[in-house]
Amino acid sequence: MADKLTLAVSNRAKSGTIKKLPASIDITTSTTIEELQQKLAKASGVRDYNRIGIFDPVTRKIIRDRRAVLGAQENVVASKAVMVQDLGAQVGWRTVYLIEYAGPLLFHALLFYLRPIIPLPQALSRGQTASRSDPITDIQRLVYILFQLHFVKRELETAFLHRFAANTMPARNIVRNSAFYWLLAGFACAWSLYAPLSPFRVSSQFPAASPPRSGFGSSPLDYVGIALYVFGQISNFSVHWHLAHLRSPGGTEKKIPNAFGSSLVTSPNYMFEILTWLGVILISRDIVVVIFISVGMLYMRMWSRDKERALRRLFPDKYKKKKYTMLPGLI
Repeated sequence: MADKLTLAVSNRAKSGTIKKLPASIDITTSTTIEELQQKLAKASGVRDYNRIGIFDPVTRKIIRDRRAVLGAQENVVASKAVMVQDLGAQVGWRTVYLIEYAGPLLFHALLFYLRPIIPLPQALSRGQTASRSDPITDIQRLVYILFQLHFVKRELETAFLHRFAANTMPARNIVRNSAFYWLLAGFACAWSLYAPLSPFRVSSQFPAASPPRSGFGSSPLDYVGIALYVFGQISNFSVHWHLAHLRSPGGTEKKIPNAFGSSLVTSPNYMFEILTWLGVILISRDIVVVIFISVGMLYMRMWSRDKERALRRLFPDKYKKKKYTMLPGLI
């Protein structure tokens, strides 16, 4: 049976102050973070309870898991207190990801199909000329399909597979989070890939006059690239499927992952993501795609290291520590 508990409630900082915040609130040890948010929102006259962030009174860090039980929060129970802050206008995590991944789909479709009427630049290649009326090559068409398939997969996983520990994030983060995908993966990659003289239209960027690539298969790297892409996509999906089904339906509890590749690195989904894009790079030979995935790897390295630290903290006795979080022998 859950014990009754009265918590002192205070604003965490001057910014994000909740004006009508009650001095205390009655709950039980089985009350979840989300239920506490709802109670405080009702008492404070806040319309969207997702705006109310619940913070540990000792560490002053936000408690993100909305299904976390307050009775399991040692500092909250010991102090009989919580700190709160108005996080501002919120938007659902799922919505944010759907918006992020829509950018590349949109830009690649626009610049691919409207190429004859959009002044795409002619890629820098010595001694060669081309016009926007030149037809799309087989390689360009293939890379377009690979990009679109990848981001359609992401959209479908976001809509139907992924589960999120938190309901929302600040609405202001949409622009920041979307910029990477819309501008780099979307606009910049599409602008470079579908130009009349994109680097991968020719066999080499360096000779003064390189003959056009005859199509897919003119280089062994094309076959290696498509194999890496297919393997990476399927393996990445298998990891996402495993992670989604680690939790009970509607649950947010943490468990130790044991997906394909988990014996090698902390985050095998990132490992397979990188293999996917390595495949695209081998086929496209495009520097902007290299820049895109290089920047993405910086984020993935940070996230995978955060995950390793979290697993070590949550399961100090059960979790087998890993030296590499993303790429075996490297990162």
